[in-house]
Amino acid sequence: MNGLDRTFALSASGMQAQATRLRHVSENIANADTPGYRRKTVPFDPARIAGDGPGERSGVRSGQVLLDPRPLPRIYEPGHILADDTGHYEGSNVDLMIEIADAREAQRSYEANLRVFDQARQMAQSLVGLLRR
Repeated sequence: MNGLDRTFALSASGMQAQATRLRHVSENIANADTPGYRRKTVPFDPARIAGDGPGERSGVRSGQVLLDPRPLPRIYEPGHILADDTGHYEGSNVDLMIEIADAREAQRSYEANLRVFDQARQMAQSLVGLLRR
Protein backbone atom coordinates (compact mmCIF):
# COMPACT_ATOMS: atom_id res chain seq x y z
CA MET A 1 0.00 0.00 0.00
CA ASN A 2 1.48 3.34 -1.01
CA GLY A 3 1.45 6.54 1.02
CA LEU A 4 -1.63 8.06 -0.58
CA ASP A 5 -3.66 4.87 -0.18
CA ARG A 6 -2.62 4.70 3.47
CA THR A 7 -3.64 8.36 3.93
CA PHE A 8 -7.05 7.68 2.37
CA ALA A 9 -7.56 4.65 4.61
CA LEU A 10 -6.37 6.46 7.72
CA SER A 11 -8.60 9.49 7.26
CA ALA A 12 -11.57 7.28 6.28
CA SER A 13 -11.17 5.25 9.48
CA GLY A 14 -11.12 8.47 11.50
CA MET A 15 -14.25 9.76 9.78
CA GLN A 16 -16.06 6.48 10.37
CA ALA A 17 -15.11 6.41 14.06
CA GLN A 18 -16.19 10.03 14.58
CA ALA A 19 -19.48 9.38 12.76
CA THR A 20 -20.17 6.49 15.15
CA ARG A 21 -19.31 8.70 18.11
CA LEU A 22 -21.60 11.45 16.85
CA ARG A 23 -24.44 8.95 16.40
CA HIS A 24 -24.18 7.89 20.06
CA VAL A 25 -23.94 11.51 21.23
CA SER A 26 -27.16 12.18 19.30
CA GLU A 27 -28.83 9.21 21.00
CA ASN A 28 -27.74 10.57 24.38
CA ILE A 29 -29.19 14.01 23.62
CA ALA A 30 -32.44 12.49 22.36
CA ASN A 31 -32.80 10.41 25.55
CA ALA A 32 -31.71 13.07 28.05
CA ASP A 33 -35.19 13.12 29.61
CA THR A 34 -35.85 9.37 29.40
CA PRO A 35 -36.15 7.87 32.89
CA GLY A 36 -33.51 5.21 33.59
CA TYR A 37 -31.41 6.03 30.51
CA ARG A 38 -27.64 5.71 30.92
CA ARG A 39 -25.26 7.81 28.83
CA LYS A 40 -23.40 5.87 26.12
CA THR A 41 -19.73 6.44 25.35
CA VAL A 42 -17.63 5.05 22.52
CA PRO A 43 -13.90 4.50 23.05
CA PHE A 44 -11.52 4.43 20.11
CA ASP A 45 -9.21 1.49 19.54
CA PRO A 46 -6.13 1.34 17.32
CA ALA A 47 -6.74 -0.53 14.08
CA ARG A 48 -4.38 -1.91 11.49
CA ILE A 49 -4.97 -0.93 7.92
CA ALA A 50 -4.49 -3.54 5.20
CA GLY A 51 -0.93 -3.51 3.94
CA ASP A 52 0.67 -2.30 7.15
CA GLY A 53 3.70 -4.08 8.44
CA PRO A 54 3.41 -6.37 11.44
CA GLY A 55 2.76 -4.50 14.64
CA GLU A 56 2.07 -1.17 12.93
CA ARG A 57 -1.01 0.72 14.03
CA SER A 58 -2.15 3.29 11.61
CA GLY A 59 -5.87 3.62 11.94
CA VAL A 60 -8.67 3.92 14.43
CA ARG A 61 -11.96 2.18 14.95
CA SER A 62 -14.74 2.64 17.43
CA GLY A 63 -14.73 0.16 20.28
CA GLN A 64 -17.56 -1.46 22.18
CA VAL A 65 -20.23 0.95 23.41
CA LEU A 66 -19.93 1.56 27.16
CA LEU A 67 -22.60 2.75 29.55
CA ASP A 68 -21.73 5.56 31.95
CA PRO A 69 -21.36 4.01 35.43
CA ARG A 70 -22.38 7.18 37.27
CA PRO A 71 -25.48 6.68 39.41
CA LEU A 72 -28.79 7.80 38.01
CA PRO A 73 -30.27 10.84 39.74
CA ARG A 74 -33.32 10.25 41.90
CA ILE A 75 -36.09 12.65 40.99
CA TYR A 76 -38.92 13.47 43.35
CA GLU A 77 -42.24 13.59 41.55
CA PRO A 78 -44.97 11.72 43.42
CA GLY A 79 -47.46 11.84 40.54
CA HIS A 80 -45.09 10.27 38.00
CA ILE A 81 -46.09 6.85 36.73
CA LEU A 82 -42.64 5.39 37.53
CA ALA A 83 -42.46 6.85 41.04
CA ASP A 84 -41.97 4.41 43.90
CA ASP A 85 -43.61 4.55 47.34
CA THR A 86 -41.45 7.51 48.35
CA GLY A 87 -42.39 9.48 45.21
CA HIS A 88 -38.95 9.10 43.54
CA TYR A 89 -37.91 7.66 40.19
CA GLU A 90 -34.53 7.31 38.47
CA GLY A 91 -33.79 9.94 35.86
CA SER A 92 -31.13 9.99 33.16
CA ASN A 93 -27.42 10.61 33.80
CA VAL A 94 -27.00 12.55 30.53
CA ASP A 95 -25.49 16.04 30.93
CA LEU A 96 -26.46 18.13 27.90
CA MET A 97 -23.45 20.43 28.22
CA ILE A 98 -21.07 17.47 28.02
CA GLU A 99 -22.97 16.01 25.08
CA ILE A 100 -22.91 19.29 23.16
CA ALA A 101 -19.16 19.61 23.77
CA ASP A 102 -18.63 15.99 22.64
CA ALA A 103 -20.73 16.59 19.52
CA ARG A 104 -18.72 19.67 18.63
CA GLU A 105 -15.42 17.83 19.18
CA ALA A 106 -16.57 14.88 17.05
CA GLN A 107 -17.71 17.23 14.29
CA ARG A 108 -14.38 19.08 14.24
CA SER A 109 -12.40 15.84 14.24
CA TYR A 110 -14.54 14.54 11.38
CA GLU A 111 -13.93 17.76 9.41
CA ALA A 112 -10.16 17.53 10.05
CA ASN A 113 -10.11 13.97 8.70
CA LEU A 114 -12.17 15.11 5.73
CA ARG A 115 -9.63 17.86 4.97
CA VAL A 116 -6.79 15.31 5.09
CA PHE A 117 -8.74 13.05 2.72
CA ASP A 118 -9.39 15.96 0.36
CA GLN A 119 -5.73 17.04 0.40
CA ALA A 120 -4.63 13.49 -0.44
CA ARG A 121 -7.19 13.40 -3.27
CA GLN A 122 -5.88 16.67 -4.66
CA MET A 123 -2.31 15.36 -4.47
CA ALA A 124 -3.33 12.20 -6.33
CA GLN A 125 -5.04 14.29 -9.03
CA SER A 126 -1.94 16.47 -9.36
CA LEU A 127 0.25 13.39 -9.69
CA VAL A 128 -1.98 11.96 -12.40
CA GLY A 129 -1.88 15.34 -14.17
CA LEU A 130 1.92 15.36 -14.06
CA LEU A 131 2.12 11.81 -15.38
CA ARG A 132 -0.13 12.67 -18.35
CA ARG A 133 2.27 15.37 -19.56
